[in-house]
This record gives sequence, C-alpha cells and structure tokens, in this order.
Amino acid sequence: MTRRVYLAPSLLSANFTRLADDVRRMEEGGADFLHVDVMDGHFVPNITIGPPVVQALKSVTELPLDCHLMISDPDRYVEAFAEAGAAWITVHVEAAIHLHRTVQLIRSLGVHPGVALNPATSLSAIEEILPDVDMVLLMSVEPGFGGQSFIPSLFRRARTVRRMLDDAGNGTCLIEADGGIKLENVREVYEAGVDVIVSGSGVFGTPDPVNTLRRMRELCS
Repeated sequence: MTRRVYLAPSLLSANFTRLADDVRRMEEGGADFLHVDVMDGHFVPNITIGPPVVQALKSVTELPLDCHLMISDPDRYVEAFAEAGAAWITVHVEAAIHLHRTVQLIRSLGVHPGVALNPATSLSAIEEILPDVDMVLLMSVEPGFGGQSFIPSLFRRARTVRRMLDDAGNGTCLIEADGGIKLENVREVYEAGVDVIVSGSGVFGTPDPVNTLRRMRELCS
C-alpha cells in the first residue's frame, strides 16, 4: 500500500506582515495543512501567537490548521483554539498534567487530538495514550525557535513509534516531524515512517517557497 505524505509548512517562518499572501503561496505549492506554532514564553523560551491569529487564518484559507501548543497547562486554551478554527490540536506530553483528559477534551470539541514529544523525552511516555490520538508529533529540534539543526535520532524514534502504534492497534495514526527538515533530508525523514512533514525555514527561507514545497512532495513520492 502506497503511503501518502502530508506537507505542513510552518507559519512560524512566514512573513507576518503579509501572512495571507504567504498562506496563498502555500496553497499554490500544494500544502495539506498549515502548521501553527503556539508558544507561551514559559514552556518554551519564545512567544508567538494565540487564538485570534488562528481565527484570522481560518477566514482566509480552507486548509486544515494544525495547531501545535507549546504551552504550559494546555487545558486552559484548548477550547479557545478549537473555537478559533483549529482542525488539529497537539499538546506536549511534558506539559499536559492529565494527558488522557486533555486528549478527550480535544476530541469532544470535534478536533483531531495529537501528542508531541521533545527530542530527549522517552517514547514510553506516550505508550498509554497511543490508542487515543490521531497524531504523534516528534520534535527533531528543541522547541522554541525556527531555523535549528536537525537532530538525527528522529529517524530511529519515528520507526519505533510506528511499531508502537501498530502494537496499540492504531495504525491509522499519523506521525509528524517538526524541526530542521529541508530538501536535503525530507526524503529520509519520510522513509523513516513520518507521514506529516513540518518545515518552516526549510520552505520560507528558500528563494522560491512554492517550488520548494512542490519539490518536497516529489522527493517523497
């Protein structure tokens, strides 16, 4: 069975003064999702955007908004992001105190739930939640800032998570990778079992982001 790759350009690296224009460019390039990095300056050392920007994005695109909550106490904000138009909400296992309850809350709001792990977090931390999520996000950089170098342990971790998902009876769950993914390594990331490719500077930092996104798909096909 042929796997499909999903491309999710990260708007963290977009031009925020012309965000709607960059969204249209990503649509032209064939993006499947738009990845929205939400940072609170507490869980990670950076502050980005909140529900109002997600709501504004929802008004200019039909692409699913993939909201990655890099925030402490995500339960406080899940409902606000769902109401703003998130199609996917992913929370960090390191930040969610009652992860199962948080995942249930996300799904009850009609949103796909996901769980994310930092590069040094043991995969065993998500073993019990795997039957209940629609996406596992593996960070391939330390979260907080764009433009970082790729951490190659992602390859081993992605292959292991795929086996864990199969053992949990959740073979349809998507594996997402975020951080340091560019044209040079996107095929290797995909071949390791990653379904959803998040790339920020690897797309927006190139001379022709539309062509770069198209080329990524070609490399994974």
